[in-house]
Amino acid sequence: MEISETKLNEAQKALSHGLFDAATILAYTAMFHAARSILFRDGIIEKSHVCLIEYLREKYVYTRKMSEAVINSLNTLRIERHETLYGLVTETSGEEAKFSLKEATEFIETIKQLLPVKP
Repeated sequence: MEISETKLNEAQKALSHGLFDAATILAYTAMFHAARSILFRDGIIEKSHVCLIEYLREKYVYTRKMSEAVINSLNTLRIERHETLYGLVTETSGEEAKFSLKEATEFIETIKQLLPVKP
């Protein structure tokens, strides 16, 4: 979760400096690391971004521990990150970057609720 929080802070800094592509990529990266913390807790090592999402869907959405909307948000940002890095998208807008940070913040808060509280 520490990595997740660091990446979210970096995403916020990127957004404030007008680095919208970087903000979107970092927002997804923050979500990805938060999701990995659940897998690690469960004794699972992720092998791909898609498999991580499907694991959470199967173990947490279908058992009603997490909402479908939260997982869909993670998947949407995964796709946006991929398009930003490898696709033909030339520029992420400020509104898209703000939305990415909002979604990342909500996702991380959801994950925190599933993890044990540190003493």
